[in-house]
Amino acid sequence: MFADPFNTAGLVIDTTMHDGFRFEVFDVMENRSIQLNCPEEIYSLLMFIGAMDRYIIKHIYRRSDDEIAAVASTDKLSLIAGKYVGKDDPVLTIRAQSGLPAIGEILEAFAFPHLVEGWMRGSHHGPLMPVSFGDANPTRFDGPPRVIAAGFQLNNGRLEGPVDLFDDPAFDGVRQQANQIADYMRRHGPFQPHRLPLDAMEYTTMPKIMEKLEGRFKKV
Repeated sequence: MFADPFNTAGLVIDTTMHDGFRFEVFDVMENRSIQLNCPEEIYSLLMFIGAMDRYIIKHIYRRSDDEIAAVASTDKLSLIAGKYVGKDDPVLTIRAQSGLPAIGEILEAFAFPHLVEGWMRGSHHGPLMPVSFGDANPTRFDGPPRVIAAGFQLNNGRLEGPVDLFDDPAFDGVRQQANQIADYMRRHGPFQPHRLPLDAMEYTTMPKIMEKLEGRFKKV
């Protein structure tokens, strides 16, 4: 929504957005960050955030005046505790309009059910389904992973709302697609790519199982 002109037309036709945005990316494994300017460093940005289990966008700034545009939670409970202790339930706060993406441009980024980590026991890949407040009740295999969008209007220093932004039949298609992807992923059962790779499973209950069986391994 802040770097792709095919999603956000304002990057092309809005002069206040034409200089692009600066992304701060966190390395959650090494506790460090890097800042990258887009559009000129977009390939470098994609190189990092394509590895979504390690590199996560924390802040986004408008380059023309260094104004904050978005901030996301990046903490992973498993990395803090060293083991699986519950869901991460990340939050993303985005500012809209007036030199920033419009509401529709922000929501358009969720018109595709991206595969994300989590789902049952935090150990599976699943499609991110945009839903209304009333449908934010993940039940099937404790999922599929869901996202809601609460819209607020800033009025004289006060937030008015929220408006249930995904409560719209325009998102019925992506919800249907997410259900089809969920069917496909579930057919894999306990195998990858539905189950997370081993490096991610190190923060689940898998180490306890490995410890229990360790004495049965033999050199080959």
